[in-house]
Amino acid sequence: MNACTEPGEEPGQAPQTDAAARPALVRELLLVAGLFLVYKLGRQLAADHTGEAFRNAHRVWDAERAVHLPGEGAVQSLLLHGDVPAHLANTYYAAVHFPATAAFLVWLYLRRPAHYLWARRVLAAVTAAALVLHLAFPLAPPRMLAATGLIDTAQVYGPSVYGPPRADHLSNQFAAMPSLHFGWALMLAVGLIAATRSRWRMLWLLHPLLTLVVIVGTANHYWLDSLLAAALLGAALALVPRPHHPGLPVDRGRGTAVPARWPGRERERVLAGAHR
Repeated sequence: MNACTEPGEEPGQAPQTDAAARPALVRELLLVAGLFLVYKLGRQLAADHTGEAFRNAHRVWDAERAVHLPGEGAVQSLLLHGDVPAHLANTYYAAVHFPATAAFLVWLYLRRPAHYLWARRVLAAVTAAALVLHLAFPLAPPRMLAATGLIDTAQVYGPSVYGPPRADHLSNQFAAMPSLHFGWALMLAVGLIAATRSRWRMLWLLHPLLTLVVIVGTANHYWLDSLLAAALLGAALALVPRPHHPGLPVDRGRGTAVPARWPGRERERVLAGAHR
């Protein structure tokens, strides 16, 4: 295997490391930092709508029962067979969300610049739409709603990233719908599947699947929070053009892909044959 070839890529496919395709690092750091600050500010703006958040929580819970979605308690019961599963789920919820997304963007920036721009735009669109919905539809998570019969696993088993809602000035605990934990995790899987050619790349879907189990089992989100996040991501993916895979430029006339490192005559023969 060529030293420059990613695992699972065909020989002749070069990683997309063209400096001209990579946006300026300082600009990207400032942009991502700005988006994060807007994200935190937007969550704070919706933090004081307690009554509305609980009314909406009852509506969501009743709607899930009306359409016969499985109870979130069935997932939580899987985590309550001893202290370790619940503690691990709480740790995953607290420690994986931001670092995994940051590592995903850094890897794309370094190895797949065009895919980085695509993923960053998709994530920005999903996050912006989520912030609007957080403001328009504040929602108390199931761990706060007595009707669910669920427990706050973070408070019981630790670790917890949230304090009492009235005293927690660092986060908006009523921003449950849509779930950015799930939306970002799903985009990480979609992005890595699109940007790589490993035969094992579909295993990246285990990350959003595990995230879904964690956010529902710890009673931080309803099923509908994740379904709406997936719908928003689907809309963003449909609107933001996806880049071609690195090393496989596409002939505009017929969509024929040829490896970038093939000699000129070989490329001409392949493309000529595609037009016959």
